[in-house]
Amino acid sequence: MVRRSLKHWLLAIVLVLLLVVAVPPLALLLFHHQQASDADPGRGAATVAQDVFGDSFTKVSYLDQNWQPQDSLWFYTTTQGSNLLPYDFFMALEQPGSALPFRANEHMNRLRYLPQRATSSNPDALPVGFVKDSYLNKNYVGLTCAACHTAQINYRGLGMRIDGGPGGADMVGFLQELTKAMQAVRDDPAVRQRFVTAVLARGEYASADAIIADVGTYTQRLVSYNIINHSPTEYGYARLDAFGRIYNRTLEHLLNRSQLEAVLRNILSPEEVAEALAGMGGTLSSAQRDQLIARLARTPRHIDLLKGELFIKADAPVSYPFLWDVPQHDVVQWNGLGNNAGLGPLGRNAGEVIGVFGTLDWHEADTYSLGSLLAGHGVKQREIRFDSSVNVENLRLIESRLASLQSPQWPSKVFGAASIDRERVLRGERLFNSRCAGCHASIERSSPERRIVAYMGNVEEVGTDPTMADNSVKYLGYSGILRNQYVGAGVGSILLDKKAPIAALLTKATMSVLETRDPDKPFVQRWAEWLQNMAKAFSGNEIKASNKHGNYTIDTTIAPYASLHAYKGRALNGIWATAPYLHNGSVPTLYDLLLPAQCPANDRQAECRPATFQVGSREFDPVKVGIRSEGYAGFTFDTRLPGNSNAGHEYGAVAVVKGDIRVPPLTREERLDLLDFLKAQ
Repeated sequence: MVRRSLKHWLLAIVLVLLLVVAVPPLALLLFHHQQASDADPGRGAATVAQDVFGDSFTKVSYLDQNWQPQDSLWFYTTTQGSNLLPYDFFMALEQPGSALPFRANEHMNRLRYLPQRATSSNPDALPVGFVKDSYLNKNYVGLTCAACHTAQINYRGLGMRIDGGPGGADMVGFLQELTKAMQAVRDDPAVRQRFVTAVLARGEYASADAIIADVGTYTQRLVSYNIINHSPTEYGYARLDAFGRIYNRTLEHLLNRSQLEAVLRNILSPEEVAEALAGMGGTLSSAQRDQLIARLARTPRHIDLLKGELFIKADAPVSYPFLWDVPQHDVVQWNGLGNNAGLGPLGRNAGEVIGVFGTLDWHEADTYSLGSLLAGHGVKQREIRFDSSVNVENLRLIESRLASLQSPQWPSKVFGAASIDRERVLRGERLFNSRCAGCHASIERSSPERRIVAYMGNVEEVGTDPTMADNSVKYLGYSGILRNQYVGAGVGSILLDKKAPIAALLTKATMSVLETRDPDKPFVQRWAEWLQNMAKAFSGNEIKASNKHGNYTIDTTIAPYASLHAYKGRALNGIWATAPYLHNGSVPTLYDLLLPAQCPANDRQAECRPATFQVGSREFDPVKVGIRSEGYAGFTFDTRLPGNSNAGHEYGAVAVVKGDIRVPPLTREERLDLLDFLKAQ
């Protein structure tokens, strides 16, 4: 009887503890998404009377994409774990050489981030895709998916916002301007005093000394990032070497002390190595990595050696992809790097957060382990921790929301006389079916059953600039804390040696991030939330693993990533709204894309793609279907520079021989017929 009574008492105590410890976070988990939605009918869009490129939009409208205002605003303001700067820093920061706010609409619009009014979900009127994010009890300004994947085209004073469209931002210019602004705070006493006063007034920092310390930290972080990712070919507007930068941030945070020291001994003297690593332990923190770059950056020779040894060249800028139908794809990214089955979408999105300044507290640590003790290795074992600010739950919810997004349809009422000719559409459809449908399948844009099977064409077949595809398969990086780990590569597993393929390191890193419980949450909630997210990600993803379609080099155990040396052809619904064209944005309009890359030397009347053109304007050309590409002082896109080639994809632009039949290039009238068909998709 006593034993039974004691057993009951123990059971009661356990139940009480569960109620006290587990129920509150579980209740929070169940109900924390039920927050008031922002349904501003104008979706917060601000107008611009005139900007530096002569663009003007005094009214903003949205095309029908199956999203309501609350869907758009949720997409703009849902955090994903991006921690660019302390939030109060961004709110107080001035433009370089000016006392005007850095975040002012005019300044952000010049960098081609879309200006917004204040709404309930965006009370500080941040541009589209900028948001307050919290991590470990500190507030940051970060970027959401919308910063790079929301488009706008202007026509005669009307701005048309396109959710999921390719952004037009100059992200490199933004980061360079941000760095100059932070350097001014660090180095100019008058600017620093105004900044410190403004930040203290906001209440999150308790002292000027704490502010100045963080100014030094985040300024150096920006400087280091710009140094590591400097590209000899400027990106300009509407492009970014996102993968190059994601790879470099991954490589930076995988480094451990022992491997770094071995690398430095190859390029520096013993005295220089000792100076660079002074005060650093076996596990490198983010601050120590910043400090290391700062020490080495004092000498150009050192930083060049470090870049050449530890990082890759981020010299393959590509256009921001458009997001409609992404959850319905078999594979994603320009070269099909991302498999969309299983946890693939979460891994892809985790990689994106790494690229936009997610906090990465990756490190090796000793942990107590019963398994290690039983195996005879002692009570402790070495463990890799992938703590980070990456918000896995929100990444899952974003992917779920994107599943309902549809491609924009051509606004005939807006474009009027330049609109669609139905006779041309019929003729264009025949041309499309005979010349284009092999790589670009047609789908029903609104069908819930739609699937996009990408056609992967090898680089030699497509003929477009190979730099992005080359980089994805040729680069190796130091594995650091991942050394001796295994990663699946589709044709078996790869054992990560001292150096390993970049694609393998990124895959292992992102999957490890997903496997890590959120350090920002209480114990029970972090486990419950993690289990829920993994279960829903698997059960809610209808895309299953499948073979790639197309003409590409097959992966083998010798070359496990050979298939990435290819570019993707996808369904073209909404393609009219995604200029500039080709994966690297080297062709300004669809009409130009149907022309040969070069004119015959002896034919002065021939039409061909422009060798140089202007980028930056949002003004739309409904006749050629693309952006305004001349007549203003924008960024000059020079297709003769490395990574910028506009060659390839000349289907219909040049004559081809099929068997014994010579297929002539399209005539001008046929190009216009095909354009009208593409407008209607």
